[in-house]
Amino acid sequence: MLERHELEAFLTLAEQLHFGRTAELLNVSPARISQTIAKVERRVGVPLFRRTSRRVELTAAGSALYADLRPAWTTITEAVTRTIEAGRGVTGTLRAAFVGAAAGQLLIGATEAFGRLHPDCEVAVREAQFGNVGAWLLNDEVDLALSTRETVVPELAQGPTLVSEKRMLAVALGHPFARREAVSLADVARTARIEPQSTLQECLTLVGAGRGVAEVGAQTRRYYPRPDVVYVPISDAPPLEWCLVWHEDRRTARVRAFSQAAYDLVKAVT
Repeated sequence: MLERHELEAFLTLAEQLHFGRTAELLNVSPARISQTIAKVERRVGVPLFRRTSRRVELTAAGSALYADLRPAWTTITEAVTRTIEAGRGVTGTLRAAFVGAAAGQLLIGATEAFGRLHPDCEVAVREAQFGNVGAWLLNDEVDLALSTRETVVPELAQGPTLVSEKRMLAVALGHPFARREAVSLADVARTARIEPQSTLQECLTLVGAGRGVAEVGAQTRRYYPRPDVVYVPISDAPPLEWCLVWHEDRRTARVRAFSQAAYDLVKAVT
């Protein structure tokens, strides 16, 4: 039977494929990780990693062992975490991110509601952009984010829809669509579109300069009015849905409690 530190070393190295990073994450020396992995390999009787001077790779046996162990290990660690947190209550710090001004207002409202229920837990709020919110969650830079469902990748879990809004097309003031009451998805498909930018303001600046069009939510018209941009409804587009998103392996008591507080807040005002 493998011990806990051996399981942690194997799983972390399988994900990092780098002895130095694995050692740093587990707060031990690279030599200790190497010794631990060698001991695990002796116990199971087959090599789990291929090591060269330039790279580390899982063997077929290592990949199979990882696939079998990771779900079980996640279940165990989550159960232990929930038990510890249940004993302590919802305390510590929750790191929350939002994308866009409207989401920021909603997140602050949820933070205030959460704080009234859990005064011993601090919420640290940060602004993210659509291009980095997924990476922040995957890299454990934040615990959850209020963003659109389009942010979600397989490793991320999502809560219920908090806000649903109509999709709009941002076009330059002089664009032919600017004089229309609405456009269709077929119209959008035939029009040059702005590639994703680092910020919404950057995207809208390029739209205003006539470089292309961009799909946005209806709240953008309120929070980002510009003299060089017109927002035109897309008549047949599905609504843009906003929800809380978090890493599926890090659904802590804080995350669950904040998600519930946000949902209750929205239900109370709708």
